[in-house]
Amino acid sequence: MQIDPEMIRPELRRIGKVGYAVNLLASPVRLQRMGRMMAKAKMPIHSRRVIKQDVWIERPDHSKLRLAIFWAKQVVTKRPATGILWLHGGGYALESAENTLVYAEQLVADGRSVMVAPDYTTSALAPYPAALDDCYLALTWLRDSATRFGVNPNQLVVGGDSAVGGLTVAVCLRARDQGDVWQIPIYPMLDDRLVLASAKKNDAPVWNSRVNQAAWDLYLGDLPLDKIPIYAAPGRATNLAGLPPAITYVGDLDPFLDETCLYAKHLERAGIPVACKVFDGCYHGFDQVAPHADVTKVAHDFLRTEFFKAQAKYWAAN
Repeated sequence: MQIDPEMIRPELRRIGKVGYAVNLLASPVRLQRMGRMMAKAKMPIHSRRVIKQDVWIERPDHSKLRLAIFWAKQVVTKRPATGILWLHGGGYALESAENTLVYAEQLVADGRSVMVAPDYTTSALAPYPAALDDCYLALTWLRDSATRFGVNPNQLVVGGDSAVGGLTVAVCLRARDQGDVWQIPIYPMLDDRLVLASAKKNDAPVWNSRVNQAAWDLYLGDLPLDKIPIYAAPGRATNLAGLPPAITYVGDLDPFLDETCLYAKHLERAGIPVACKVFDGCYHGFDQVAPHADVTKVAHDFLRTEFFKAQAKYWAAN
């Protein structure tokens, strides 16, 4: 899908020009180099609405996984909180747990939820299934440690943006027999086959077809194409029965437009409630690169509204 600059919302065009720089990482080697640099850095956070605490948990090999835990500075309810496992984006290769702050401020600041963001092993350090193993470990830790943070262990949500929108689905596929879990895959990266129209020859800012291919190559490593499991590329899953309700949104210029909408359609066909919204004139990651744009405010309002509706529905039923 070739992108004419006139197709982009005017409020996103200027920052979009800067976003094209990300697409220069369109090779596994470049992505890996940048990802390793980011893994050594720890981004500070500054927020008037939420606070963060780091916790380290043990992997099966006895190494440590860092979890960033976000909660509101002011707690306004005595109800057990909703537990949110939020996974940071970055094409599986980039960024860190602190990049989840934008979503923590949307979903946690009202005091009714606690967010856990694992600093999972990116593909710059190890390919699939390292990230999935880390994220699933974080989910089980959240469930088992819920009461320690005032969280209801039966009211858990898994969410994430971009690549880890796909990882969100993968975690839910693995966890679908474990009880009540919701999913919030924001403009998810689901399908390595890149056969849908929006993923072909997409030259939009921030994330285009070439860097998308490079990210999949780095994440999947040496897996044979005919043996890629659904937990690595959830877009390959044909049986979605038993998955939790979903909230998602995506821009119509995003390479992941078609796979996001197709995933939502397949969930609906399986009888699973879905709230899905498409934003015109928006490229990948628009809400992060342009946090003050009017369309970002609308997207975040949609996210909060649908999340709080689901939260209230669960509380009313329990």
